[in-house]
Amino acid sequence: MAQARPSMQELIRRRRRAGFVGRGAERAVFRGNFDLPPEDERHRFLFHVHGNAGVGKTFLVRELEQIAREKGALTAYVDEGVGGLPEAMGVIARQFASQGRRLKEVERLLAAQRARRHEAEAGLALEGEAGGPSVGSVVAARAGLVGLGMVPGVGALAGVLDAGQLAQGAERLRAGLSARFRSQEDVQLVLAPERVLTPVLLGELNEAASAVPWVVLFFDTFERTGVFLDEWLHDLMDSDQYGTLAPNVVVVTSGQRPFDTARWGAFADFMTDLPLGPFTDAEARGLLAGKGVVDEPVVEEVLRLTGGLPVLVSTLAEQHPADPDDVGDPSATAVERFLKWEQDPVRRAVALACALPRSLDMDVFRAAAECPAEEADALFAWLRGLPFVDDRGGDRVRYHDLVREPMLRLQRRRSPRGWAERHNRLAEVFARWRAEAELGREPAEFRADEEWRALRLAESYHSLCARPRTAQTMLPADLVAACADGDDVVGRWVRLVAEAGEDTDAETVRTYGRALTDAFADGGAAGLLRLLLSRARGDEPWRAEAWAHHGDALARAGDFERALESWDRALALEPDLVRALRAKAVTLGGMRDYREALDALDRVVALEPANGYHHILRGEHHRMAGHPDEAVRDLDEGLRLDPGSDFGWASRGTAHFARGELDLALADLNRALDLKPAYAWALVRRARVWRDLGDPEHRLADLDRAVQLQPDWAWSYCERGDALRTTGRDEEALADFDRAVALDPDYASAYASRGASLANLGRDEEALTDLDRSLELNPSSAWAQEQRAAVRRRLDAI
Repeated sequence: MAQARPSMQELIRRRRRAGFVGRGAERAVFRGNFDLPPEDERHRFLFHVHGNAGVGKTFLVRELEQIAREKGALTAYVDEGVGGLPEAMGVIARQFASQGRRLKEVERLLAAQRARRHEAEAGLALEGEAGGPSVGSVVAARAGLVGLGMVPGVGALAGVLDAGQLAQGAERLRAGLSARFRSQEDVQLVLAPERVLTPVLLGELNEAASAVPWVVLFFDTFERTGVFLDEWLHDLMDSDQYGTLAPNVVVVTSGQRPFDTARWGAFADFMTDLPLGPFTDAEARGLLAGKGVVDEPVVEEVLRLTGGLPVLVSTLAEQHPADPDDVGDPSATAVERFLKWEQDPVRRAVALACALPRSLDMDVFRAAAECPAEEADALFAWLRGLPFVDDRGGDRVRYHDLVREPMLRLQRRRSPRGWAERHNRLAEVFARWRAEAELGREPAEFRADEEWRALRLAESYHSLCARPRTAQTMLPADLVAACADGDDVVGRWVRLVAEAGEDTDAETVRTYGRALTDAFADGGAAGLLRLLLSRARGDEPWRAEAWAHHGDALARAGDFERALESWDRALALEPDLVRALRAKAVTLGGMRDYREALDALDRVVALEPANGYHHILRGEHHRMAGHPDEAVRDLDEGLRLDPGSDFGWASRGTAHFARGELDLALADLNRALDLKPAYAWALVRRARVWRDLGDPEHRLADLDRAVQLQPDWAWSYCERGDALRTTGRDEEALADFDRAVALDPDYASAYASRGASLANLGRDEEALTDLDRSLELNPSSAWAQEQRAAVRRRLDAI
């Protein structure tokens, strides 16, 4: 049976949906794009809405999303509520799931990424045996994080690092971190999560796109989110860096500024620019007429005072003014004018009270409005329908800034004590909810919970609004703790202080927020912590944690000497601070100062003897220091406490190998790879066991897999080159040695092995050059000395 056509009334209702009037041309262009197949040259893959605050960008974007859904599209909407790419991908996954399309692998990786961030504080300990990558190359690799922009916000720190190190580093860092993290995927989830997450997102996005007519991704408030989304989106749409994108995917972005032509200029033929200005006279009049405001003097006054700004026109239209005197200047007495025609005193009071929270759901509404319980549902529904309340989907709403700001100002000036009391009451509510979220959980667990973070931020915002003079004593502990959770979380705290400064109109908070913003923008977490410590009185309990986090930030930027100084300052204040001891130990291990590293780890294990990871960490450092018996002892205990540690099994397998216990080594490394099949470090270790067991086929298979997993790891190339060389495949081996040397120009073993292959091929002059270079880097290598002597004898005999 043919589907009945909608009536005229239904079509009119659709067009008036959510009070949307105007922007007909923009809607028509977007709607018409779905009638063009992706192969049609007229089809556009990107739409960019832009214009000043208040012109109705979000209203239009929400309308475009509704149009897309009517066309059968799977949609996701992302705004400034996210602080980074992983959060944005999480929002996309959740919204797809709500429409029946789960991105299961993306969800799994996001959960793993959150877990690995917390593991990352342990840093890395690198290979220590002779012939491994050089210490200088490891330092360069870490410093390369700064040079390649993988550590955001380091600012002036980059200036203290050697330019050559900056140019060389990031590729080799991943190789070094593999000694600590459980796979290359884990390393990348910490250092550059978008590199792991994006290809998986694309794969699952394409799979979803094959089952629906269209997929449309909306990115609102791009003036804020573009900081981390702009380059990523460009790479996603205009290159195959992360893979291919299904042709029926459309992207819509919205922000205050036009797209950067330097980046997106070449994309002009594939995108539609939608600049928004104030409503035209006709659009504004249409909106007013739709609300019954048709008296010409009233219309003229509304147009004069609003300048056609949609949010203000819509708000005043809702009040149905009947006389020009009913229309006030929204820039001066906006609140009174917004609510003047609402005669119900309860609704008026609710509208004002609900401006205090930065966003609301039903629970926050009840806490802010303090209305009778039996009226709460109806009042919340009424509030959500107000034109200046932005319903962003789900259960959370927020006021438009142009309306919220004067509402806050009115309440603050009318009753300063009432302002403080209401904010204090909200702070107590959020504190109670936050305490409930902590019950039965360890700090590390609840601090990683997004719900707990949101509650703590809201609690702090309202406390700050109630007592702005306490900012510099109330906030530092939270700012310091946030440094353990990554720059995204720190950035949210910094923005909170800046917003509170504006909302309270308190110069002390505004100045403090400005200082925090500048310090974080210039120096990242390290810069922020330096500011906090410089302003400390000297008796604050958070100072030791601050110095520990400061050391972590410096180490991530490659400034290891200063990092060690910061950890020592933390330990001077709190000698038993495990995180500082552990970070110091791992960094010393990476610098091959095993004696001091082990001293620190002895204290760590004594302080937390039930922590299996600490025993495993000390066992690995014993192994690197050449103490296989002590390593096995510690690793036995660590695996007893934590039998699921793939790193522990791989480390113990390597220690058994050092003791010549090949069967035990193979069993442990097999167990590690059962737990983590994509564990490149364990594959290379197992390849050495296969070598000594006389099994070249399994050896090469493991090394091929390791190179595939980590194509930028010098060690795996050198190991595979050796495997090829010993089976007479010297030409193939040379390609691997060349790659190893390109990745690590100071890799002594790679030069020695390449020299041996060149000698096997009769290229003695080239062989001698490589062997000389190897012995310059590692004069004690007996094998390189033997190889060089043999080549010299042949050359002398000519």
